[in-house]
Amino acid sequence: MNSMLGVLAKIPVFRLYRRFGWPQTLPVNITLSPSPKCNSRCLTCNIWMKRENELRLDEWDRVLASLGRAPYWFTISGGEPLMFPKIVELAQLVYKHCRPGIINIPTNGILRSGPERVRTILESCPDSQLIINLSLDGVGQKHDFIRGVMGNFEKFEERLQQYFELRREFSNLAVGIHSVVSVFNVHDLDELIAYADQSAADQFITEIAEPRVELDTVGLPITPDKAAYAAAIDQLIAYVNKHQYRGVSRITEAFRVEYYRLVKRILDEQDQVIACYAGWASAQIYADGTVWPCCVRADNLGNLRDHNYDFKAIWFGEKIKEVRRSIAAKECYCPLANASYTNMLHDVPTLTKVAAKVITPDSIRVN
Repeated sequence: MNSMLGVLAKIPVFRLYRRFGWPQTLPVNITLSPSPKCNSRCLTCNIWMKRENELRLDEWDRVLASLGRAPYWFTISGGEPLMFPKIVELAQLVYKHCRPGIINIPTNGILRSGPERVRTILESCPDSQLIINLSLDGVGQKHDFIRGVMGNFEKFEERLQQYFELRREFSNLAVGIHSVVSVFNVHDLDELIAYADQSAADQFITEIAEPRVELDTVGLPITPDKAAYAAAIDQLIAYVNKHQYRGVSRITEAFRVEYYRLVKRILDEQDQVIACYAGWASAQIYADGTVWPCCVRADNLGNLRDHNYDFKAIWFGEKIKEVRRSIAAKECYCPLANASYTNMLHDVPTLTKVAAKVITPDSIRVN
């Protein structure tokens, strides 16, 4: 069941699974982190300092085979995922075993070889929507400063045009711009919005900089204060609402507005505002084979090397039960974008608001 309708049909199943522990179900949203290696030196991330005993391609093959057709959305993350020497082969294995509806790959745009690798992935995965999101944290030298690499903005612009050229050739490619809103750029959002607006990107998405175990940023003062981020969110919502969206984009942008409002509430209330489904509907597999419910908590649920590369052995095992109890008890809260969109799918009030926006002609409109 690997269509979007199939995902929606499984929502009641995940709600039952979270509440009662049955029926046992594999996650619909999986993030793979094949390597922490990165050629950026961002002020908001220290993952580039890490080195891990990374899974080999043959090990990934066995892991993905154990997941089967359950996941609909894969994110192949990093570090810089396009630096991973076997990124093309990994995407091909994802497609071979899982046939996901969406494969999402974020990139900093530095590598000259990135577009050709993406071309090969597109040719190999014709029935999956491939999303390439290029990181942009400032315009011009501000981007270079935050990302820690001189000339990064120039490379970003060059890669963006190359991916636009690929988009003209491949109908299953979407090209987006992704910004991390931090203390370093929260007051520059109008400039980022203006740049994205004239860029011809398919989407402009943001998420807030936050402490994450994965990024080794716990304790770093990178998250903007509530007032500054609330003002930024108002700008983002106004940006979405002034545009006319059609088809699937009308739905995704309605969800995006609700995500921004959700983050605003999480920061204000310091609470898990809607039920979190990390550990039920979403998960992450780290470079060394460790399974996490999410990259913020990064609870060690078990290592796939110790479980014969069978994801189900960890997902339906004993160790995960305490982590699920903790999440359900709201012992954590965060605005992690990847998990939040999955969570919103399972929240009836959010779905009602999204449906109202989608069916109301002027709810998401042109200026």
